[in-house]
Amino acid sequence: MIEVKDLHKHFGAVKAVDGVSFVARDGEITGLLGPNGAGKTTTLRMLYTLMHPDRGQVLIDGIDVAKDALAVRRQLGVLPDARGLYKRLTARENIDYFARLQGLDEALVRTRREQLIKALDMADIADRRTEGFSQGQRVKTAIARALVHDPRNVILDEPTNGLDVMATRSMRQFMRQLKQEGRCVLFSSHIMQEVAALCDRIVVIAHGRVVADETPDALRAQTGEANLEDAFVKIIGSEEGLAA
Repeated sequence: MIEVKDLHKHFGAVKAVDGVSFVARDGEITGLLGPNGAGKTTTLRMLYTLMHPDRGQVLIDGIDVAKDALAVRRQLGVLPDARGLYKRLTARENIDYFARLQGLDEALVRTRREQLIKALDMADIADRRTEGFSQGQRVKTAIARALVHDPRNVILDEPTNGLDVMATRSMRQFMRQLKQEGRCVLFSSHIMQEVAALCDRIVVIAHGRVVADETPDALRAQTGEANLEDAFVKIIGSEEGLAA
């Protein structure tokens, strides 16, 4: 479970994150939505220890990020906005390298790597260097790398960005599988169809603040809109009006 409590982050005079609080639960997919510049990526980076908050608290399975970042990293699998593969290594070598960084012994490295290659349908690319990979192939490799240590909490920053239709469908099914395994899945997306199809709960951020935290049905009922995209636009439009 991921708990975010009154999170703040400033860059000079800019309030990128201004008191964000929410909970992402085990066995659920939680969507983090908001317009560009709303504070989503900054929030995610604080969750996976890449940035330190100015104020507030992040707990991953009850572990305080500020007090034990290393233990938190063991509980997290992260697909960041920058995929960050080593281009001269094969997909298999990228996965193995990160497994060893997590301290897995060689037998477990082999077992976990082969499980993920099968689950993500990567057999045809496993022994190719990642330089020259398509966007979908890069994302698959980055996700395998992120999950090789079998984390209970998974953070995905726009996991289907740039994927074709078939790769997108495969990724959505994989996210559902993570949920069925009882993991906590938190992901950001701009694709409302995806959010509607996957999310148990939606957290909407605007101007660095949480402006909605509901189930998809509750968001539609709250706004009087049958379509989730229209509900999102109405919520963000109201916030833009208040901020003006």
